[in-house]
Amino acid sequence: MSEPSVPIGIGIVSTGIYIPKTFMTSRQIAEEAGLPQEVVENKLGIRKKPIPDRDDHTCEMGIRAARLAIEKAGIDPGEIDLVIYIGEEHKEYLLWTAGIKLQHEVGAVNAWAFDVALRCGTTVMALKMAKDMMRSDPSIHTVLLAGGYRNCDYIDYKNPRTRFMYNLAAGGGAIILQKGYPRNQVLESHLITDGSFSEDVVVVAGGTKRPISVEAIEKRLNYLDVTDPEGMKQRLEQKTMDHFLNVIRMSLEKSGYQEKDIRYLAILHMKKSAHDHVLRELGLSEEQSIYLSDYGHIGQIDQILSLELGLKEGRIRDGDVVVLVSAGIGYAWGATTIRWG
Repeated sequence: MSEPSVPIGIGIVSTGIYIPKTFMTSRQIAEEAGLPQEVVENKLGIRKKPIPDRDDHTCEMGIRAARLAIEKAGIDPGEIDLVIYIGEEHKEYLLWTAGIKLQHEVGAVNAWAFDVALRCGTTVMALKMAKDMMRSDPSIHTVLLAGGYRNCDYIDYKNPRTRFMYNLAAGGGAIILQKGYPRNQVLESHLITDGSFSEDVVVVAGGTKRPISVEAIEKRLNYLDVTDPEGMKQRLEQKTMDHFLNVIRMSLEKSGYQEKDIRYLAILHMKKSAHDHVLRELGLSEEQSIYLSDYGHIGQIDQILSLELGLKEGRIRDGDVVVLVSAGIGYAWGATTIRWG
C-alpha cells in the first residue's frame, strides 16, 4: 500500500513595495472634506497617505514593486513561470490585461500572465489561487504576484457618504512564491463573499447601466458612492466584523493552528476603533500588528506592506505564525496563514 502524498510546500521568497513620494496630509483631507483634523487623525486614523504623482500609474507601480521583489529574491526573471496581476480595474487603459504588460516589463519571458480582482481581497485570494495552481500543475514552479492601486482617484471628499473611504491611497506591491522553497510557508486560506452588498458601493456612471456622459460628470457620478448608506450600515456593521474574525479563525484552523498561536496580524487599514476591536477579540497586543496611519488604505497592497513593515521593525521572527487578512467592498473577506522563517 502506497504512502499518502505530502502536500508540496509553497514559500514566499521575497516581497516588494512601491510607495509614491507624494502624500496627502490629515490637514489637507480635513480641509477638502470640511472635517476637523482630529477626526481625520483619531477616528479615520489617517496622519498622511500616499497619492499618485504624475507617473505613478497603476500597473507601473506594480512593475516597480515587482522589480524590487525580483532583485531581493536574486532570481533571473526568466525563471518566473506565471504572473498574476493583483492590481485594480482602474489602470492605464480600459479593457486591458495589465499582467501581460507587467510580465513584459520585468523580463518574465517564459511566463504567462492574467489579471484577477476581488477588490481589496485580491492579494489573499491570489495567494490561494497561486498555491493551488502550483500544487496541481508540475510546470508552475515560480509565481510572481504583483499590481498597483490608486482608487483614491475615485474619492469625492465633498461626499460624506464615502467618508469611510477617505483613506484610499496609492502604491504597488509584489510577492514571489516558489514551489519547494523551505521558508515562509503559505498555509491555508479562507474566504467569504456576500453578494447582497454587491451594489452598495459603486461608481454609478461609466459602466453599461449608465455610460459616462457630460451630465454624469456634472453630477459627479463618476466617483465612488454609497447607494444606501443607512441600509448598508445596518446590514453590514455586525456581519462584517463576524466574517472578518471568522476568516482568520478558519484559515488558522485549516492550517493546524488556533488564534492563540498568532504572533503577527497583517491587517488592512480601517478606522482605529475597528482595528483595536479586532486585536482585542484575538487577544493580540498593539505590537503584534501595525496600524497603517502613515499610509492609509492601499487596497489589496496593505497586507504586503504590513508584512514588510513588520519584518523591518522586528515584529516578525523565525517560527512566527503570521495571518494576512483583508476585507473588500462587494463584500469579500479573506485570510491566509503563513508560517514565517
